[in-house]
Amino acid sequence: MKWKESRSSGDIKYFEGEPLKGDDMYKISDEHGEFLIRLARKAIEGYLKNGKEIEPPEDTPQELWEKMGVFVTLNRYNVPPQRALRGCIGFPMPIYPLVKATIKAAIYAAFDDPRFPPVEERELDSLVLEVSVLTPPELIEGKPRERANKIKVGRDGLIVEKGIYSGLLLPQVPVEWGWDEEEFLSQTCWKAGLPPDCWLEEATKVYRFTAEIFEEEKPRGRVKRKPLL
Repeated sequence: MKWKESRSSGDIKYFEGEPLKGDDMYKISDEHGEFLIRLARKAIEGYLKNGKEIEPPEDTPQELWEKMGVFVTLNRYNVPPQRALRGCIGFPMPIYPLVKATIKAAIYAAFDDPRFPPVEERELDSLVLEVSVLTPPELIEGKPRERANKIKVGRDGLIVEKGIYSGLLLPQVPVEWGWDEEEFLSQTCWKAGLPPDCWLEEATKVYRFTAEIFEEEKPRGRVKRKPLL
């Protein structure tokens, strides 16, 4: 299938390219995870200052020049997960080097998420950043009714696609909301602007992926790997 740039779901950017199989997890070290978090914050601060995208730092580790999918999430600090979101945008496909994708996603999440007004400088000290590095989405084959048995809450993220509609939810979302697998599928359909039971239709495509997630413990604070279960 072809992926093209789209804003239909509010937080996904699709581009031309064939989806790859995501059986093997990318291994991002804790050190590199911290690097990406700090970079995302620098990208937002730089854009606030001069309205331009920063360049990747000269000391960027070579591993972070590999092309990978990534999402950057901004959350309000000390707010329950269901009300914390301040912005989240990313690239599900590995179309950019990870270091560049992180910069772009951070700027989009802060200033171009249509669900929220642009982030202001006064907010930066009350926001915690989260970076999710994704494996390439993998099409779930088989009968639609078996899809719930082929995903796992706490491991998988989902993309639902039907016609011009598409929606994505990261692996941490169903954990934070306490959903089971069927509810996760239904909520991803809803995110795409589709009926919640559309995952049971043959015409609907469902993709799964995994992610390594890093987050600040507090604004500008220590960075840790985020466990899902």
